[in-house]
Amino acid sequence: MTMTRVPSPSPYAPTIGFSAAVRAGDWVFVSGMTAVSGDGEVVGADDPAEQTREVVRKLAAALEAAGAGLGDVVRTRIYLVHPSDWEAVGTVHGEAFGEASPAASMLVTGLLDPRMRVEIEAVAYAPA
Repeated sequence: MTMTRVPSPSPYAPTIGFSAAVRAGDWVFVSGMTAVSGDGEVVGADDPAEQTREVVRKLAAALEAAGAGLGDVVRTRIYLVHPSDWEAVGTVHGEAFGEASPAASMLVTGLLDPRMRVEIEAVAYAPA
């Protein structure tokens, strides 16, 4: 099985040592994405829906770089800082994945940067 690693533009990647995505055969594993830009700024300020739109944009870019797309996603894990954000985040997730309807979990936890409100990771199945 061949593996392809997609470099992460995250400012945290060099220290932590992770890829944005890794393709292993027909499977693509996407690291947890947040709304933090390459220069360390948070896109979407304190708006959970706007942060989620940026997260989905970054997920889509990582998937595309690995030869997959949002429609290939079979599993997501959504991490929230504030339980009250579930509906705003869930609505954007639902709009993004639509018919794909991946298996999903939504958990409440702390995140690395206090400005972050949401993080999403994904697994896709995309036969070459």
